[in-house]
Amino acid sequence: MKSRKESDSMGQLDVPIDALYGATTQRAKLNFPISDLRFSRSFIKAIAEIKLAAAKANYELGVLDKTLSASIIKAATEVSEGKHDKEFVVDIFQTGSGTSTNMNANEVISNIGIKNLGGKIGSRDPIHPNDHVNKGQSSNDVIPTAIHIAGCIGIKESLIPSLNMLMNSLAKKSEEFWGVIKTGRTHLQDATPIRLGQEFLGYAGQVELSIKRVEVALSELSVLALGGTAVGTGIGMQKGFSKKVIATLSGKFGINFSESNNHFQSQSTIDAIVQASGSLKSTAISLIKIANDVRWLGSGPRAGIGEITLPEVQPGSSIMPGKVNPVIAESLTMVCAQVIGNDQAITIAGQSGNFELNVMMPIAAYNLLQSIDLLSSSSKNFSKQCVDGLKATPKGPKTVESGLAICTALAPKIGYDKAADIAHIASETGETILDVAKRETDYSEKELKVILNPKNMTELS
Repeated sequence: MKSRKESDSMGQLDVPIDALYGATTQRAKLNFPISDLRFSRSFIKAIAEIKLAAAKANYELGVLDKTLSASIIKAATEVSEGKHDKEFVVDIFQTGSGTSTNMNANEVISNIGIKNLGGKIGSRDPIHPNDHVNKGQSSNDVIPTAIHIAGCIGIKESLIPSLNMLMNSLAKKSEEFWGVIKTGRTHLQDATPIRLGQEFLGYAGQVELSIKRVEVALSELSVLALGGTAVGTGIGMQKGFSKKVIATLSGKFGINFSESNNHFQSQSTIDAIVQASGSLKSTAISLIKIANDVRWLGSGPRAGIGEITLPEVQPGSSIMPGKVNPVIAESLTMVCAQVIGNDQAITIAGQSGNFELNVMMPIAAYNLLQSIDLLSSSSKNFSKQCVDGLKATPKGPKTVESGLAICTALAPKIGYDKAADIAHIASETGETILDVAKRETDYSEKELKVILNPKNMTELS
């Protein structure tokens, strides 16, 4: 591979001749041959937009030449649009501050600008990656700011719309299934009657609460660390810089970003990221419950519960002809397992803030943004490919009258113990509760049919 000689503060290094990154990035590439994991598209977009807004602010503050500013803005725009993603080569498992990736962005933007101005790539002239692209910034405030921005964009533009879609799909099924009365289940055992629509109303409610939780996360992530530079004091930053940058970012993304009022907190911790991840974990747990209930309700079709049918989307077995499996629901549960695991990694990362800096920001970024992306795509997929196509079967209503738990309605009339005796007799003889109650109580058949009407048992008092 052909290379060029390039220098950084540590000396000379060979860099691939056509690479837009420079020596600092190349050192990181060599230092961290750990995995094939890289920062996401959303993160690269966020950091590029920070560099763009910084160049604009520095020009307006009179500390950056107009030509250089315009060139940086143009280069950062290209990076933001994804035209140079292959140049972001640093492994996630790198320096804990994310300095390597910040410099990766600085060098790529610098070299694009140099190339556009007719200069020599790698020369750092006329655009220097540190002096110009990184002006007024530190990796220690840029990286957490980029994580927050990318997280906010993902939540606002992808996750909340996807969860809203799922909530609406579940709510529609609740209405569709409202007239279907079936046996409820607690402890996986028969319980008093419930409407299939009421079960789905519960699922819709879970998703609704998940949306509220991620909205809180969005609010907390909208507070940015930018402006603290190295340790929170703002050293090396022109007065008014962070305010201008954040205003530009707010206008760009339609999110009300604000600067932290305590940079010593916002740079030494990733508490907002930990909180956001916790909200995503809670969402994942809710979705697992919903997906597993759908799997159970659709189990069979002949030897299982079989109270609903799931859309048939693909053959289920390589050996059993005609078998169809709940693959969309299974996919969702695997996504949720991944999100829960991601949260554990973020939890460990969150406790790794020593003094003025958290040193696990790259993995916090990777896992948070992956969780947002996975939950967004899988929620939408579950809604379209599974929930929208669910159908109720006659099996649920058929089991209600033969169920034993409807004797619960007798307990207020004849007492708990007597009602329990009737349930035991019915269980032993195979009779219905109604049949036994006609013998064992003083109520007429007409009265008992009113008392034991399953519909009445499903209506909230």
